[in-house]
Amino acid sequence: MGTDELTPSSPTNTHSGYEKWVRRLYATNMFHPVKLGLTNMRKLHQLLGNPMDDPDRVVVHVAGTNGKGSVCLKIANALQLQSSNKVGLFCSPHVSSFRERMQVNGEMITEEEVVELLPHIYDLCIQHDIPATFFEITTALAFSFYAKRGANVVVLETGLGGRLDATNVINNPALTVITSIGLEHTRILGDTIELIAREKGGIIKPGRPVLVGPHCPHEVLQQCAKEKGGGPYYVPSLVFGTLQDFAFKDKSDEEEIMDYDLENQHIAKASLVLLKKSHPSIMADLTTEIIDAGTSVRPPCRFEQIQSGDTTVILDVAHNPPAMEYLVRKLETTYPDSSFRFVAGMSSDKDLKQCASALLSVVNRDVSRIHLVEAAHPRAARLEAILDAETHLKAGAHYDLDDRSITRQVDNALSLAKENSDILVVCGSVFLMAEAREALGFQEPRDSEYIAEMAGAGIRHSQENFGNTIMDDSDDEEKK
Repeated sequence: MGTDELTPSSPTNTHSGYEKWVRRLYATNMFHPVKLGLTNMRKLHQLLGNPMDDPDRVVVHVAGTNGKGSVCLKIANALQLQSSNKVGLFCSPHVSSFRERMQVNGEMITEEEVVELLPHIYDLCIQHDIPATFFEITTALAFSFYAKRGANVVVLETGLGGRLDATNVINNPALTVITSIGLEHTRILGDTIELIAREKGGIIKPGRPVLVGPHCPHEVLQQCAKEKGGGPYYVPSLVFGTLQDFAFKDKSDEEEIMDYDLENQHIAKASLVLLKKSHPSIMADLTTEIIDAGTSVRPPCRFEQIQSGDTTVILDVAHNPPAMEYLVRKLETTYPDSSFRFVAGMSSDKDLKQCASALLSVVNRDVSRIHLVEAAHPRAARLEAILDAETHLKAGAHYDLDDRSITRQVDNALSLAKENSDILVVCGSVFLMAEAREALGFQEPRDSEYIAEMAGAGIRHSQENFGNTIMDDSDDEEKK
């Protein structure tokens, strides 16, 4: 589970217990590849007492290529507006602090709770020879946290895919939600929409209802539901009584792309309507007004708009080509008469050329309006890789191979945006957002450099680095 110098109890380390334990957690994947499968997590969940299978705990399980984090937040936010509920939310990745990943009624797990609960999980892994990964241990920590806080409702976002994701050990979710399907992590999940849909559809459970967003291959997911004996199959329009056909809606065929936040809000509202029908005693106070108010919230860095003096700044974690193309359309329709300047950094496992081409289109190929950065994280794309993927950026884009810091380019871009009356857009990988937000003056919990250096700087096999991920179908129920 690690080396002696990474052991949190080391007497020579003067950092806090929280820093030491989270640093150790980040180091978990350094010494072996990530193996997607449920064997480890099933053992851990059982040893913890199967808290997510407690019949008194309502669990909503959400997967999808885009939108799953937003839908989870909207569902949880609406439910926690009811004073009778304690609502757990599990989401990833985080922006500034590891503690963002697990919350109850909007309150992050405390540093003290991490120090209290995480050692027990490591002890279980050692005692029972469980080679758990970063995400599996994090998921187990979240499950322990929800049980400790007495959460009666938990909204779980999958990490990668669905079928073999650590969150998929739950057996009786009140509702399964699949928000959208697009090409992502193709080496791991499959290189077609249909293959990826089957991986996401792996969270469907026997007899449990499933809600599927409009931009999904319904024929594939309906077949998944049939094979698994899933409960009723819904789309939002069916829930609201405005039924449309179940054909796969390709966004490229639409005249105008809709606001993803409105689509996510629609999915979240439909989820809440279904929960109110299935659990009337728990959701008795879930009024239309509460649903509307709760689902109107936007997650941080999802077209988040702030002001820096007279300059509008937009933060958006558009992390793959569909999301990047949507961001471009959203900018053009929201600010049709404005000019834009971008600070952009990308993840290495995305289509760098397509993402860069989307940015070039909105600046009319004026590369001087693009500032390239490289986050200190194992999944961050190298500047050289971005430049090689889209060679037009080499002639005029702002970047510095000697100083790749996000703060420098944010400061530079903000200054130029003010001079030219541009709207500044900081976009791309979530891994650049913590430093960008700090450079823009955000005051929020942020993990220390001691944690950050283990989370990413110079370590290429840490945290959610899926580059060496392999599939482990040996414990897949469908193959038994």
